[in-house]
Amino acid sequence: MNTDERLQRAGLDPEAVRALVRATLDEDLSWGPDVTTTATITPEDMSTARMVSRESGVLAAVVVAVVVAEELARRDDTALDCRVLVEDGTAIEPGDAVLEVTGPTRTILTAERTMLNLVCQLSGVATATRAWVSALHGTQAVVRDTRKTVPGLRVLQKYAVRCGGGANHRMGLGDAALIKDNHVAATGSITAAFEAVRAAAPGIEIEVECDTLAQVGEAITAGARTILLDNMDPAQLREAVALAADHPEVTLEASGGLTLENAAAVAATGVDFIAVGALTHSAPALDLGLDLGPDLTPSGRRPLR
Repeated sequence: MNTDERLQRAGLDPEAVRALVRATLDEDLSWGPDVTTTATITPEDMSTARMVSRESGVLAAVVVAVVVAEELARRDDTALDCRVLVEDGTAIEPGDAVLEVTGPTRTILTAERTMLNLVCQLSGVATATRAWVSALHGTQAVVRDTRKTVPGLRVLQKYAVRCGGGANHRMGLGDAALIKDNHVAATGSITAAFEAVRAAAPGIEIEVECDTLAQVGEAITAGARTILLDNMDPAQLREAVALAADHPEVTLEASGGLTLENAAAVAATGVDFIAVGALTHSAPALDLGLDLGPDLTPSGRRPLR
């Protein structure tokens, strides 16, 4: 299976991913070539490097690291051979090698930081998501992401959420509607906002954000099929679930004030989804490194650190 096929299997657009990778490489090389590497490594040097995890977590975007290697090799008019050792979505432990890259040492070292920036950040998202999935185990609730993503990385961050076992909310502003408090304020009511969106975009999914139980009732009456319960405590969430009990087509999503510690209690109220912006806006990066060990360096040369 080639790289583009891997990306497609992951639900990613190969050209979009390659365009993003090219932009990240441009960012690193816009001040000139890799001066340290070109000064210390000869064009003839060949090496094998392994991407190795330094902590426990969930792997995401190893296939994107392969794209980085391919795109930089294309620029250098050379070739890197990449071997994926661990698939995205797999739990990894310290010392686990997830990717092996063989080729010109210069190209490997120039690609190193861009590869790690992407894999570490996205594996952090997958790891954070898996923690929420574990916290919700045994309940009916599913953790979903939001649009609170790093600019330019939304598609990949949402892919990382899937790697962690979570679900995606809308991708952008046009694939689904979310009526929030400002829309209600501008139109005068939830009903008015809902009818305006339904008239403008018939057939599109419309979610309504509700701060009160009265708004939940109005949203259900207006015809909403998905309701976001914003900053409600467990007692209010249970009442909202009761209001929707006679409307099996309605799904409820809790948002705001959520922590891993209270996730199970929130899920126990009967909501269908839990929306967690922290999955993408503040997940700590997972620590991985690209190592040329003594057994992987060119014969007769010192290991590169």
